[in-house]
Amino acid sequence: MAKKVIPVILAGGQGTRLWPMSRVARPKQFLPLTGPLSLFQKTLQRVNSPLYSAPPVVVTNAEYRFLVAEQAAEIEIAPSSILLEPVGRNTALAMAAAAAHVLQCYGDAILHVVPSDHAVEITEGYWLAITEAIVAAEAGKLVTFGLVPTHPETAFGYIQADARVGAGACPVQRFVEKPNMQGAIEMLSARGHFWNSGMFVLDAVDFLSECRTLAPQTFEAAQAGVAGASADLDFIRLDVPSCTGAPDISVDYAIFEKTDKAAVVAVDFPWSDLGSWDAVWKSAQRDPSGNVTQGAVTLDGVSDSLVVTDHAHVAVNGVADIAVIATNDAVYVGRLSDAQKVGDMVQRMRADAKTTGLTEVHRTAYRPWGGYSSVLSGDRFQVKRLFVKPGRKLSLQKHHHRAEHWVVVRGTAEVTIDGAVSVVTENQSIYLPPGCVHRLANPGKIDLELIEVQTGSYLGEDDIIRIEDEFGRV
Repeated sequence: MAKKVIPVILAGGQGTRLWPMSRVARPKQFLPLTGPLSLFQKTLQRVNSPLYSAPPVVVTNAEYRFLVAEQAAEIEIAPSSILLEPVGRNTALAMAAAAAHVLQCYGDAILHVVPSDHAVEITEGYWLAITEAIVAAEAGKLVTFGLVPTHPETAFGYIQADARVGAGACPVQRFVEKPNMQGAIEMLSARGHFWNSGMFVLDAVDFLSECRTLAPQTFEAAQAGVAGASADLDFIRLDVPSCTGAPDISVDYAIFEKTDKAAVVAVDFPWSDLGSWDAVWKSAQRDPSGNVTQGAVTLDGVSDSLVVTDHAHVAVNGVADIAVIATNDAVYVGRLSDAQKVGDMVQRMRADAKTTGLTEVHRTAYRPWGGYSSVLSGDRFQVKRLFVKPGRKLSLQKHHHRAEHWVVVRGTAEVTIDGAVSVVTENQSIYLPPGCVHRLANPGKIDLELIEVQTGSYLGEDDIIRIEDEFGRV
């Protein structure tokens, strides 16, 4: 292969169909749905291969930059670049910006573009398919992968082509929208139809040339976004006005359904987009009764069900075809076979002021220094559990409307208040009056855990004036 091959990971999605685990602040790609590692981390491991000429380029939303950096550091795989989109504009802009950035860094190269939220089993056929796609991309084709369908499925788009596994890339005859069940059954019977995987291999120059012709607004936005990009710590922020003005459109609609260069490589390796709770159930190892469980779960007389909890112990009795998903602030219960309807429910919750917050954030919020969990709140008070990673520190800040009391539960805290530094150890506490300039740091080698009690007339997170911050936040 004459050209460099660069992996590109798309990690900016804000999926809602795996609610209540997946939410806007921590979507499914950053969750450990199929084992101890998150889907994003497993994707990083998958592209950590000698096949590629450089570490991956990651494209993500600016809000997820520290999640990306932290999860990459946990498994010791550093991306070559992390491109930050100021707003989500779907896959067309993300891929065009990645292509322009790769051209800038490496010259003309082949891109292997993968979503960060799919479950893929690595087989010999997986690497063969990628090699076939690279050969086709070097010949000027824009290649996607078509999964041989194992059952009629209404959650995926389809690709029609005269393709066979192991036969290389074939021209795409047409793309088919997500069908109804009858349409899915007919395509499965007719053969020559494949699930659209959302993975691509393409030459950067060829892709941008088609983008310029078929999606000129996206092309111009990507070019300007990369040209006007700025460095921020270890990240690259794409130009805000350029990206904000770009069309919100997928690469399938913008380019692949219009180009005459589209080709498909048929594959049959195990794959799932994990786009719903029934997809998670299908991809997991089931017990003899057909059940999948995760967390503290007791089952009695239950079959063909999925029960997941990250907090409370969940006991389920005498049901079948049920999904129970429990977090510390929300529980979803429904028929597993109806799991595709979760997204519709989330949209209704977002429209209600009383429940919109449950679709946006978890009770536990993650920050680059650690995070915090809400424990209790009431009129003029709030209790939180803070955890700070070894060697990390919060911003130097102050609050106008609240006082804070910190009680150290585990580890050692270094507390700065109006320039005076104190060391607070386990079972000790310290008081921070309103308006004081303060900072919390963990100088130790284990996690720092403390209880924070806030009191005052206003307790919102926007009552933070950052004076100094090592993570570039304002």
